[in-house]
Amino acid sequence: MATKEEVLAAFTASDKPLKSAEVAAILGVEKAEVDKAIKALKASGEIVSPKNCFYTVAD
Repeated sequence: MATKEEVLAAFTASDKPLKSAEVAAILGVEKAEVDKAIKALKASGEIVSPKNCFYTVAD
């Protein structure tokens, strides 16, 4: 199961914004799990969406 911390770590390690499917592939989990984590991370302000469907760590 992908935790918020694992998903956040994937965004932090990337030098570019990622789609949820890319994060799922990196972590080897289902996209639905990543989508849930992204929703929580976005609500808490830890990640932002610079363009539609792409996410990155908030400054």
